[in-house]
Amino acid sequence: MSHSKHRRTLTIFILGSLSALSPFAIDMYLAAFPRIAAGLHTTPARVSLSVASYFAGLAAGQFIYGPLLDRFGRKRPLYAGLILFAAGSLLCMVSRTERWLVAMRFLQALGGCGAQVASMAMVRDFFPVQETAKIISLLILILGVSPLLAPTVGAFVAIHFGWQLVFAILAFVAILNLALVFWFLPEGHQADPDISLHPLPVLRNFIEVLMEPQFTVFTLSGSFAFSGLLVYVAASPIIFMEVFHVSSRLFGIIFAGLAVGFIGSNQINVVLLRKFTSVQIFKGALWVECPCAMLLLAGTFCHWLGLATTLALLFLILSSLGLAFPNAAALALVPFDHNIGSAAAMLGFLQIGVSGLASAIVGMTNSHGMLPITAIIASTSWLGLFILIMGRNRIASLRFLDEKGAIQIP
Repeated sequence: MSHSKHRRTLTIFILGSLSALSPFAIDMYLAAFPRIAAGLHTTPARVSLSVASYFAGLAAGQFIYGPLLDRFGRKRPLYAGLILFAAGSLLCMVSRTERWLVAMRFLQALGGCGAQVASMAMVRDFFPVQETAKIISLLILILGVSPLLAPTVGAFVAIHFGWQLVFAILAFVAILNLALVFWFLPEGHQADPDISLHPLPVLRNFIEVLMEPQFTVFTLSGSFAFSGLLVYVAASPIIFMEVFHVSSRLFGIIFAGLAVGFIGSNQINVVLLRKFTSVQIFKGALWVECPCAMLLLAGTFCHWLGLATTLALLFLILSSLGLAFPNAAALALVPFDHNIGSAAAMLGFLQIGVSGLASAIVGMTNSHGMLPITAIIASTSWLGLFILIMGRNRIASLRFLDEKGAIQIP
């Protein structure tokens, strides 16, 4: 392998590792929910609020890191984020109450968001624009390691060494990423002191983004649909370990198997775009998700569902979201050029914010059953479809990307 190919591979690996930090932080401690709940004298449903607070931290961080990464260059804000993540992880490790864990997870997420936002920004720094989709697909494959391995590793660590060590490992991973960035990753984007951090210009950019109908329709529709994934992630320990009483080890296997649906359909999307538009794929994905979510709700209400049927319906829902998520994001961002950074930040805020709110409801119900969870998934999926149907008429001329990345206006 030539030096340039070696450098390219290493860069993709580091960016993938950075983008996987938050998914690892979410997935790795899921199997430890019962042990964390016992240690903090609470319930797994209340522990799931720490997942919602992590989503809230990710959402808030979108607005912070965008301007900082342009003003101070990529690496300095990234260093700060990784150090904050490591500190938040160690503070989670010493939690004595549920409220402390929820608060420290928010702090941890603010740091993790820096790695997530910076890794996406550096894709554009290091690679030509025509390779962006290909590189992001490679990053998603690296991201796929998280749901495949993290719950199993987390379960093993929690069972044999205690749940606190899970957070110590997350702190170590953040420091390892910090070393990789420091020694092997170029700056990518030089600091620009002309970038304003004053809130008024930043606010004007966000208002301009929200005034674009195509952005609001596909962002809100996609965000409500996508929230089904994060509600499932937050509630999966309740579904499988409390309702179906599976072991921590089997939970990791189930979680990995269902993740294959989301990751696999995300990769199939590249093939489908050769024959269908993003609009057609997005709409089709919602028409799969919504009936499956309603069947999941009805089956739960009537006590019809066993473990196998529940797994089949969740697999279909997650697979449909693997198709919906990238197309909704692409359609939302197509109308922008000069303020695409603000648009991407607002997109991330709404996607994660809506999902965080939905997953927080799971924790607030303090439920030991599936009914509130399936009701939330069904409600958000149908709300996403309703927004798409009603909002489509507000878009005067819909713009979308063809398979080559060119903007098309039918």
